[in-house]
Amino acid sequence: MKPLISFLAVLTAFFFKVNAQTLPKEVISPDGNTVISVFLSEKNKRMEYSVSYKNKPVILKSVLGISFNGDDWLKDVKLKTFSETAKDTTWEPVYGERSIIRDHYNGATFSFVKEIRYKKETGEEEIKTKDLDLEVRVYNEGVAFRYVFPEKKEGGPVLHITGETTEFTLPKKTMAWYAPGAQSGYELLAVKDFPGKSERPLTLELPNGLYASITEAQVVEYCRSLLETVKKKPNTLKFKMYGKVDEIAPFATPWRVVMVADKPGKLLENNDIILNLNDPCAIKNTSWIKPGKVIREITLTTGGAKACVDFAASHGLQYVEFDAGWYGYEYHKSSDATTITLDPRRSKGPLELQKIINYAGKKDIGIIVYVNQRALQKQLDELLPLLQSWGVKGIKFGFVHVGSYRWTTWMHEAVKRCADYHLMVDIHDNYRPTGFSRTYPNLLTQEGIRGNEEFPDATHNTVLPFTRYIAGAADYTICYYYQDFEKKHRDENGVPVGRYLKTTSAHQLALSVIFYSPFQFLFWYDKPSDIQNEPELEFFKEEHTVWDDTKVLQGIPGKYVSVARRSGDDWFVGTITNNDARDMKVSFDFLPEGKKYRATVYYDDPTAATRTKVGIKHLEVDSSTVMDVKLLPSGGQAVWLKPL
Repeated sequence: MKPLISFLAVLTAFFFKVNAQTLPKEVISPDGNTVISVFLSEKNKRMEYSVSYKNKPVILKSVLGISFNGDDWLKDVKLKTFSETAKDTTWEPVYGERSIIRDHYNGATFSFVKEIRYKKETGEEEIKTKDLDLEVRVYNEGVAFRYVFPEKKEGGPVLHITGETTEFTLPKKTMAWYAPGAQSGYELLAVKDFPGKSERPLTLELPNGLYASITEAQVVEYCRSLLETVKKKPNTLKFKMYGKVDEIAPFATPWRVVMVADKPGKLLENNDIILNLNDPCAIKNTSWIKPGKVIREITLTTGGAKACVDFAASHGLQYVEFDAGWYGYEYHKSSDATTITLDPRRSKGPLELQKIINYAGKKDIGIIVYVNQRALQKQLDELLPLLQSWGVKGIKFGFVHVGSYRWTTWMHEAVKRCADYHLMVDIHDNYRPTGFSRTYPNLLTQEGIRGNEEFPDATHNTVLPFTRYIAGAADYTICYYYQDFEKKHRDENGVPVGRYLKTTSAHQLALSVIFYSPFQFLFWYDKPSDIQNEPELEFFKEEHTVWDDTKVLQGIPGKYVSVARRSGDDWFVGTITNNDARDMKVSFDFLPEGKKYRATVYYDDPTAATRTKVGIKHLEVDSSTVMDVKLLPSGGQAVWLKPL
């Protein structure tokens, strides 16, 4: 019997070895709800996949593939090996929307191979093989995958990546929040009706009631990609790379991410998946990285700057930012960011910047300076140690090049260099985050958003938490006092025109909670002389810019949203509506049971004596409290909860 047992053992081992290398295969999330299936098509043996959530389709069977070194991997692919992995850990960010982040997924690596047959000059046929790995992670929050180019034994190979054929085939009648640019507005469209490429994250409303978001993570040494429809496939999207990428194996592409949830607010609550797909913090000592609230100095004068420093110190702000113009005309090649040379278009001065930095330091106020990319590229090595020697705490990168492999790589290298000189960074214009702040947390925030300096309406603001903010922090630049108080911006019929805020003051207060940014600009167009110390400024003084916990209480994109965030024992709640008036109920069931809080409520009150028309009332609340909230058109409400 021993020979038979031995033969059966060998046969069994052979069967399982072969079976382990056959497709399709499923990778399932830890909670069992999210499933990605990977296939090889029967017709041409190309890589394909699908995604489901709670047995509902999210991504129908779709093509996988990437074009490099003259091949697109759309046929004749074989599975060589398959391995599985799992992870369940927690980590503490330097700062964030919560103080502890869980990294929990089931993963797999599919190692594929292709045989390439070609004839030598002698006429003999030779076979060479190409290798490509597909790395997959499935979280409770969604799925992520990327292409990995393994290194050959002989080294390399050199990679010339020219495009990507990854597709996302969606159920018919899927709607999406389309945005043609990083600083544009949003429009809810059927996927088949996209007029062009769309920014990411792209939030989807599926016909089965689910919400999903397609985005990228860890775009560091690569190029940005946007989403476009596939010709002759009206419900299918694909990533369109900005341009070519040249690298050397081993190398991995950015992660392609599909988040999915029952409610749109869960997409925002679950956005830690983007950070988890990036490398851990690379900065050993992070004690100098200090988030805070900011006022922009707009006069570029010593007197105006001193007034801003005094205002920041008395109103609980931490930073004053000097914007364009302090070192000359920023667009000119001759501008020199190592000097204080005022642009006469912006100010006649005088501006004694070093004197102001020293004055601010005595009041524990930090100074941030704006530098255009033209000067950064030309003077980075000289500029960074100089700014550090002056006592500057941060740089705002301006008018950055975004998209290409060259400039994406340059941008992240510049952030790394800033860390060497203990300089925090705010990147403006079209840059959108993909999680790099986990690795280099001196990158506190970035724009990539249609913010208040462009005066969007309230409906736009109710879309942003479910779209742009899924990617991470955004510098929205709240403009609290830039209101139409004196009716200076109205035509002969009394209709508002030109540059003015289209929302109420209580709406603006609430945005500072709802919109996450470790550098939170609260006064963008406002001078201290504009501010009359309205009592609701207490809310700005007491709130924080980074948080220990975040909860989306309720919301529908384009209609309304309510977000609660905790710092220490205090909670802050922001609620806004779109352009319409709305009656809502806000439950405080997120509070710990048995604990009472003093709620200070800041709300729109047309009868209030102040020009901002914000009323203030005090209540005692606990976890059983349900507050009736009546919101004016384009209005909002902010609440500060302090334990009794």
